[in-house]
Amino acid sequence: MQLKESGEMYLETIYVLNQKKGFVRSIDVCEEMGYSKPSVSRAVGILRDGGYLIVSRDGGLHLTEAGLEVAERTYERHTVLSEIFMALGVDETTAVNDACKIEHVISSTTFAALKNYYNKNMKK
Repeated sequence: MQLKESGEMYLETIYVLNQKKGFVRSIDVCEEMGYSKPSVSRAVGILRDGGYLIVSRDGGLHLTEAGLEVAERTYERHTVLSEIFMALGVDETTAVNDACKIEHVISSTTFAALKNYYNKNMKK
């Protein structure tokens, strides 16, 4: 199943919330993303059916290996692109917002080249 941008965003949000809290429920995703319970419930069902997410009996959301891979890749792109943009002088809000859009469409090849260039030439 090929994920759309929204699926990647949900997985990234679950990943980040899990890093912060250790236990994530649908309501936590609702609050973090500002979406309604029915919207999150539908997305969770799609991600579960796609093999990206497991919902435990206590309502906990747990990323599968496939879900974790997507979430970590998306989060890395988000953070690295944000850092690059800020290093270029873009204000933090704009940098984070732009990175959030670009992280879903940039190719692996281009991202790797940008990350390599940044790490060699710009990172302080």
